[in-house]
Amino acid sequence: MNYKRFISEQIEALKRDVGDAIAINALSGGVDSSVVTVLAHKALGTRLKTILVDNAIMREGEPDRVVKVFKGMGIPVELIDARKQFLRALQGLTDPEEKRRAITETFYRDVFAKAVKRSKATFLLHGTILTDIEETVAGIKRQHNILAQIGIDPQKTYGYKVLEPLATLRKDGVRRVASLLGLPENITSRIPFPGPALATRIVGEVTQTRLDTVRKATAIVEEELKETGAFQYLAVLLNDCATGIRHGRREFGQIIVVRCIDSVDARKATVRELPWKTLNRITRRITAIPGVNRCLYDLTPKPPATVEYI
Repeated sequence: MNYKRFISEQIEALKRDVGDAIAINALSGGVDSSVVTVLAHKALGTRLKTILVDNAIMREGEPDRVVKVFKGMGIPVELIDARKQFLRALQGLTDPEEKRRAITETFYRDVFAKAVKRSKATFLLHGTILTDIEETVAGIKRQHNILAQIGIDPQKTYGYKVLEPLATLRKDGVRRVASLLGLPENITSRIPFPGPALATRIVGEVTQTRLDTVRKATAIVEEELKETGAFQYLAVLLNDCATGIRHGRREFGQIIVVRCIDSVDARKATVRELPWKTLNRITRRITAIPGVNRCLYDLTPKPPATVEYI
């Protein structure tokens, strides 16, 4: 593919499709939404309204960090605090699809609908990529940004039309486009992070306490494995507990699973063979998190596993 031509074609398509109207997009800081933001900014300028929703399930300090990066690029981003709405929507839910549905509905029906109304936007720009569509349509797992492909008419349901500039690309192609657009390295080469964020890395109910635990484990894993060059690495909090010992006393503690994979486009993945020293160090650091007394390394490729746990 000629990626330079792809960029110019998508910019022209956005100009043509949006016309004199206003478009809105949600930025997460991941490479997909970042590329859409830059493409749309080049095409629409001030007629693009970009928001970042703090949904309580992002990594530590991420909302403010992303807003700052794009401000430095001359792209204004409105930060919306919706932490209470999302935690309330997730309360009591344990089924993976119910959790994903709750996040999707809270985002589109509650938080995003208000932002659209306020901005008077009639177009929504999505960072949907080809893998998202394939996995949702195949019934493997519902991606948060898939609407029309599963029978939801966004114009009828939410009042806006969805445009998906990246729908023909996979992750490696998106990274090529990101580099050509001049996005900073910490976004271009950033490991994939799911739209439903840390909710996909908590098996069982999402609570503030469980989020705090997996957020700390995530920070450790990302710090320890950032130099590996792996496609993706993550920490998962299981719903089971295990007996352990802390300060000489019995503890029924939580279990964290570490996953580190190699892939090109996330359709297939193999497990990275990490050095024993690295695994030992990660285990010591993770089991130092209050309430966590087991750390496991996931050896399962994709397939049969998916990358994320829910």
